[in-house]
Amino acid sequence: MKSNRIKYKKLSLILLSSAVLLMSGCSSQQDEVQRYAWPVATASPEDTVTHIFAQRFADEVSRLSNGSMKIEVYPNSTLGGDRELLESCASGDIPFVVQNTAPQVAFMPEISIFDLPCAFDDIQSARAAVDDPYFYSMIEEVYIKSGYRVLGFADQGFRVMSTNREIDNMIDLKGLKIRTMENPNHIRFWKTIGTNPTPMSFNEVYVGLQQGTIDAQENPYEVIASGRLHEQQKYIIETNHVPHYISLIVSDEFYQELDPDQQKIIEEASASARDFARNASDERVKQKISDISSDGTMIVSLPENIKEEFKKSAESVYPEIERQSGSEIYRAYLNTHKYTRG
Repeated sequence: MKSNRIKYKKLSLILLSSAVLLMSGCSSQQDEVQRYAWPVATASPEDTVTHIFAQRFADEVSRLSNGSMKIEVYPNSTLGGDRELLESCASGDIPFVVQNTAPQVAFMPEISIFDLPCAFDDIQSARAAVDDPYFYSMIEEVYIKSGYRVLGFADQGFRVMSTNREIDNMIDLKGLKIRTMENPNHIRFWKTIGTNPTPMSFNEVYVGLQQGTIDAQENPYEVIASGRLHEQQKYIIETNHVPHYISLIVSDEFYQELDPDQQKIIEEASASARDFARNASDERVKQKISDISSDGTMIVSLPENIKEEFKKSAESVYPEIERQSGSEIYRAYLNTHKYTRG
């Protein structure tokens, strides 16, 4: 049954990606206009920045091409989960994918640079880091080497922690059982600050908090609000430990087959969609904070001394992430390359 679904998906994509030749007459002259339709897939629901990013990209491609290039958005894992989408994108079966960078570490170890904790004080600094031309050129090569081409990074703001325990100092974190993603760098960070990180599938988190299997969890505000996780938590602690980046990628093989004008449209559309998604993220974070506060959960900003202790503890995981990502990428992301390059 599973193989039939996969065959059906591939057949659908072949049909969807087929060029449709339209003929239109103008006086005695006929012009041939070739129109294309391609999918962009996500594993996220419609009411997310991920979907906003994908949809805006599709809209901009249509607008810039005067309708000759059409992109159809497939959310909610319609064409597969994160890993399946990465595999299908590399093979060219699904040309465009929008997703969080975390699943990509298994395919590209260098992407672990985005796991670097407590590297930025605000989201604008994090955005400036990924947009830096020197850093971007290196990370672009990482994607190309693996069969992809990155078209830009949006985000859902920072990941924050929710808990039922009041956090006044680092000692309050000791032994706190916190749900994390199944990411060794994230787990390593939470261990360094004294918590007991517990990897768990996201669909088990609400019940885990409700039943006390876990004491806390960490996610962007958007995910916390949409999953109603705050209903089981007294506090949201603004740890802002890692930016939750969202990447727009394209199959490099597919991209290379486009003509220069089409490539230019794709590049312009992705830049416009990236900026639109970032602005949407900022507005949505404000709204989610308001919604969560209205439901009775307290938003707690960490005092400067605890922030500094977080940063100091986080530094112990930096050498391993530098090893995974490579020293050049590591220095570029932290903007220290300007002082180490000749």
